Amino acid sequence: MAKTMKPRFKECRRLGLNICGHPKAMNRARKGTSRADKRLSNYGQQLLEKQRLKAYYGVMEKQFAGYVQEAKSSSELTGHALIKILETRLDNLVYRLGFASSIRQARQMVVHGHIRVNDKKINIPSYRINIGDTISLKEKSRNVELFEENYLSSFPNAYPYLEKDESSFSGKLIRLPEREEVPIEIEDQLVVEFYSSL
Repeated sequence: MAKTMKPRFKECRRLGLNICGHPKAMNRARKGTSRADKRLSNYGQQLLEKQRLKAYYGVMEKQFAGYVQEAKSSSELTGHALIKILETRLDNLVYRLGFASSIRQARQMVVHGHIRVNDKKINIPSYRINIGDTISLKEKSRNVELFEENYLSSFPNAYPYLEKDESSFSGKLIRLPEREEVPIEIEDQLVVEFYSSL
């Protein structure tokens, strides 16, 4: 299984955006360290936004291009459809529900078998969650201090499209997210333009 192993903080500084969510990620950022600080062509701006969106969700190029093709066949705006596809990946929702402190940690939890979807073990980070699916922490894993602390310290129902149940260490996707509800600073239209120009 391919995964991104680049240094997180260095990648944040290069992209000019805190894509890993760590509070100290941009501490060493200086003017000129980011590609966004340079004068970019239209193609350069599109490429930068594409790289940022890929990095947010920790997706590799081949899989990301497949998501773009799927979004293009949707009846809604391609950029919004793409964000919905990425947002409903299992690893991302494990992170959004507060089981993990980062998408990388969420991905590792899924691969190591700590997560259940509708009471079934799913160890594929890219598994697509459907409306009504319940994501829960494995019974034995609830005693792991790190997981318990992550889940209980995160805000309950911070995202309107998710529903948390702290008593059962679980959460549910109650509807697909609207674009404005997804907290990422990306101009998704530039990403669509990038793939349209290829």
